[in-house]
Amino acid sequence: MFLLLPFDSLIVNLLGISLTVLFTLLLVFIIVPAIFGVSFGIRKLYMKTLLKIFAWATLRMERGAKEKNHQLYKPYTNGIIAKDPTSLEEEIKEIRRSGSSKALDNTPEFELSDIFYFCRKGMETIMDDEVTKRFSAEELESWNLLSRTNYNFQYISLRLTVLWGLGVLIRYCFLLPLRIALAFTGISLLVVGTTVVGYLPNGRFKEFLSKHVHLMCYRICVRALTAIITYHDRENRPRNGGICVANHTSPIDVIILASDGYYAMVGQVHGGLMGVIQRAMVKACPHVWFERSEVKDRHLVAKRLTEHVQDKSKLPILIFPEGTCINNTSVMMFKKGSFEIGATVYPVAIKYDPQFGDAFWNSSKYGMVTYLLRMMTSWAIVCSVWYLPPMTRETDEDAVQFANRVKSAIARQGGLVDLLWDGGLKREKVKDTFKEEQQKLYSKMIVGNHEDRSGTHHSR
Repeated sequence: MFLLLPFDSLIVNLLGISLTVLFTLLLVFIIVPAIFGVSFGIRKLYMKTLLKIFAWATLRMERGAKEKNHQLYKPYTNGIIAKDPTSLEEEIKEIRRSGSSKALDNTPEFELSDIFYFCRKGMETIMDDEVTKRFSAEELESWNLLSRTNYNFQYISLRLTVLWGLGVLIRYCFLLPLRIALAFTGISLLVVGTTVVGYLPNGRFKEFLSKHVHLMCYRICVRALTAIITYHDRENRPRNGGICVANHTSPIDVIILASDGYYAMVGQVHGGLMGVIQRAMVKACPHVWFERSEVKDRHLVAKRLTEHVQDKSKLPILIFPEGTCINNTSVMMFKKGSFEIGATVYPVAIKYDPQFGDAFWNSSKYGMVTYLLRMMTSWAIVCSVWYLPPMTRETDEDAVQFANRVKSAIARQGGLVDLLWDGGLKREKVKDTFKEEQQKLYSKMIVGNHEDRSGTHHSR
């Protein structure tokens, strides 16, 4: 046996005391409040302090950049091209008028000048593409002491550099270990708790325990990100037998919503740690998991979802109809599947504040582990959630129109840009149907003019 020297014994005792104190603080100030859904206001005080520091750092940085004649921020490309909301026919008519005194109705079916319209549209898209820029993180107008949020960061002053270095130490040496411990606690409790609840006989008691185990664990995971969430209009929260649809920025959207309500999740069956969590969760709550071979079967997916929402005792389904993560500046096309099954839809708008940390997951650039590391080394995740009034499909409305109406309501409430483009363009090329749509519009204009002139000649 090894005998500990007095100095070694002192170190061991100090380490033991430190761990005990740390665990006690975690239990008293984070885990227990998470269980009961209360807050001591520590996170809001932390957020206000950060805002003051950011404001000082930004002013100091701008002043130093001005003195050294350095460009501080990337040129912002929004709005560099003036786009008037005019139709294809009106714009081509204007181009023809500028080239000659003839009106559109008196010109031949095709004029060479028409190609200038399509050339201009192509150049506008290259210069100011409103789609692909939604798949990259937005550049901040102020600096939050994270060098990854301002790519033109450079040495300005010793005080600013020391402050940035101190921030790195706080985030990586204090916040990161604390957050990893909380995340491990939340996930472990979720797996163990749902597994134990799963062995109970079906009934109200099992349902009650399942709801609160899920809620408690999600709240602990939210605190692992130092998430500061403001919920609005909570009387509109989704109810049983409905579908909750929200805009999608990050995988953490799920825990943001699930820490304030009860949901049945929908998704593909995974392996590894995610698979262990899924198998444990489904024992306690009727989540809807699909095998990889079933995901592409639209009819099977619709059938499973319909069966779920028809049972009014089951929790509302949580779905992100965009199908991919967008950088929280816009809402892109909603897939129509979840709007075809005739259930009441509960729209939810989620808007993150990028000042404290960028929640957007660029899955084509970062893997899940790298993304979570970036989240846990950010200052905080701050967001607002709006519950919108429930919506149902109108009698004269198809699934696509209903999906667009819901999407517009979410975009309007969250202050997001409403885009008709498919988020699948993140990984795929533009479909031929988009090109054909422009060709059809032009063809219809030409053929329509030709038919109008033919009708006039016949009447004469």
